[in-house]
Amino acid sequence: MSIGNSPEDERPFEDVSEEARPSIGRVLKDARLAAGLTVDQVSAATRIRNAIVRAIEADDFAPCGGDVYARGHIRTLARAVHLDPAELLAQYDAEHGGRPAPTPAAPLFEAERIRPERRGPNWTAAMVAAIVVVIGFVGFTAVKGTGGGDSDARTQVAEGSTPSAGASDTPAPQHSKSADHKAAPSESAIAAAPQDKVTVRISAPNGRSWISAKDHNGRMLFDGLLNKGESKTFQDNSRIDLVLGDAGAVRLWVNGKKIEDQFQPGAVERLTYTKGDPQAG
Repeated sequence: MSIGNSPEDERPFEDVSEEARPSIGRVLKDARLAAGLTVDQVSAATRIRNAIVRAIEADDFAPCGGDVYARGHIRTLARAVHLDPAELLAQYDAEHGGRPAPTPAAPLFEAERIRPERRGPNWTAAMVAAIVVVIGFVGFTAVKGTGGGDSDARTQVAEGSTPSAGASDTPAPQHSKSADHKAAPSESAIAAAPQDKVTVRISAPNGRSWISAKDHNGRMLFDGLLNKGESKTFQDNSRIDLVLGDAGAVRLWVNGKKIEDQFQPGAVERLTYTKGDPQAG
């Protein structure tokens, strides 16, 4: 009769802890090999550098440049090897302290807050106005003749009084200004973006995309999903940094001008825009 534990009792317990779960890099690498893809092929399809792909497969996320970029790369690589990125992102958040709470987006630039810049006298406009006055005076003289009406007309023109009924066809300058004001486009906040700031508008007409936006101090302006049909506008004094999780699904306007880049669906793009003419950073 034996005393103690039986051999079955001495068998090691199956490790079902979190440590037994395959790492993110291992899952991505195994899926890539199962799909018959090389690192170069995945890099070309996702536009992520070879070195970063290899580092992520080795569970080294430092070359990504931060959690936001790492999450975007994991999402793009998972889709390239036909995996659901949600589980890998949840595992990344659990291992790296969770996803940071998104910061509310900067308030949209309101058209009614735009104030015209102070400028010097417009001498060209003044000269044109003077020529118009002279032509009108000559025409009025030719119609009325050289009688007493001439002196009355001259007196009215010299004193800047209201024209008579005969000259009522002359267009009033105030009318054109009012018409210009009423003809302002609905997106005047973008079209009239001030030259001393950078204004970026992102819309998602073709589908949803994850986006991240930071100001020149590195402060997060937005980090989250932009659903189909939605748009966001960001503004800063000097620079706005963008990360687009699916660049092919969005359209960009910078300082009132549309960016005509041919972004590929599912591609991750890192862009920087500054004041002046739009140019990709």
